[in-house]
Amino acid sequence: MAAGHDHGADKHAVNRRRLAIAFAITSTILLAEIVGAVVTNSLALLVDAAHMLTDAAGLGTALFAAHLARRPVSATRTWGYARAEVLSATGQAAVLLAVGVFVIIEGVQRLFAPPEIASAGLLVFGVIGLLGNTASLLVLAAGRNANFNLRAAFLEVVNDALGSLAVILAAVAIAITGWTGWDAVAGILIGVLIMPRAFKLLRETVNVLLESTPTGLDLDDVRSHLLECSKVIDVHDLHASQIATGLPVLTAHVVVEPDSFHDGTLHDLLDDLQQCVAEQFDISVEHSTFQLEPAGHAEHEHTPHT
Repeated sequence: MAAGHDHGADKHAVNRRRLAIAFAITSTILLAEIVGAVVTNSLALLVDAAHMLTDAAGLGTALFAAHLARRPVSATRTWGYARAEVLSATGQAAVLLAVGVFVIIEGVQRLFAPPEIASAGLLVFGVIGLLGNTASLLVLAAGRNANFNLRAAFLEVVNDALGSLAVILAAVAIAITGWTGWDAVAGILIGVLIMPRAFKLLRETVNVLLESTPTGLDLDDVRSHLLECSKVIDVHDLHASQIATGLPVLTAHVVVEPDSFHDGTLHDLLDDLQQCVAEQFDISVEHSTFQLEPAGHAEHEHTPHT
């Protein structure tokens, strides 16, 4: 028996517009930074342009995923494309990690043989990048916690803004000291800033894809609360996972007293069970499915019980 919910309803039109605006801004900055990297021969600017390229691709993917998530459910896709945002965020996080590793390796190599850098041009393009990234941040900030997709997009733009700031600082340091190795230092700094946040997001999205129990939901605690419900004898095959941001699901087999099937209390019991998982925990599970069964029924099932 399950609670009925409409999984295909779209409530994120504003977030899609935010992604579209950020994508347009990022693509424009990308073109400017590619030109700047060629003109100045700067690793920091080249890396920031490469990072901007991954961001533009990531924002484009995020926008496409947000569009897919609007599609209605069907007999073959019973959750619609709700998990598209998780797949998108996973890809973005993985690319960010790869960019971070590349930046650090290339930066270390350039420290030992710093190339000539046009600091004035580096400063100009760094300022252009920072202004554009700041505009994108302002657009995305309000919806950054709405889902994994927007979190990944916001994270990428934050890293871009930090990268642009590092480029500006490198340009100023080169102009003052004359040592072009500051460009490599800035590149390494960008890589160091990228990797921890990208790894955290990747870990979270992979946990969703692996059907892990949502963070903050203790199944032992859930089991204890369910056992406190009237007429409940035992709970087994208790599973919880997350389809997408804000969409946790839970299933369980609940063994009830034999007379529950004859005294008309099953309806109230089911309400109690669903209310329990929806209201008693930090993670509210509004989509729950409970199989109510008599004692001994588990012996006829073919799967192990937990």
